[in-house]
Amino acid sequence: MSDPDDRSEDQRLEALEERLARARGTPEPSHTESHYSQANLAWRMVIELVAGLMIGASIGYGIDSFAGTMPIFLVLFLFLGLAAGVKTMLRSAQELQQKREAEAARESEGKDGRNGT
Repeated sequence: MSDPDDRSEDQRLEALEERLARARGTPEPSHTESHYSQANLAWRMVIELVAGLMIGASIGYGIDSFAGTMPIFLVLFLFLGLAAGVKTMLRSAQELQQKREAEAARESEGKDGRNGT
C-alpha cells in the first residue's frame, strides 16, 4: 500500500543527505583542536628537557659510583644533560617556527594567486 510513498521518501532523504554533505564541505578545525595541538607541542618540549636531565644525571651517577667520586660527575653531567635538553627544545621550537612560516607563505601565495597579482 505505501510502497510508492516509501520509495519516494527514501529518495528524498538521500537527496537531502547529499545536499547537506555538499553544504557542509570540509569542517574547519575547532579552537579546541588547535589548543590541543599547542599543548601537545608544549609537552613534547617538557619531555625533551626532562629526558636530557635524567640521562645526564644517570650517566653522572654511574660514573661517580664506578669511580667513587660521588658528587663531581653527577653535577657535571646534570648540567650537560640540561644543556642538551635545552638545545633539543630550541631545535623543536625552530622546527615549529619554520613549519608555520612555510604555511604562512603558502597561504599568502594562494591569496596572491586568487587576486590575480
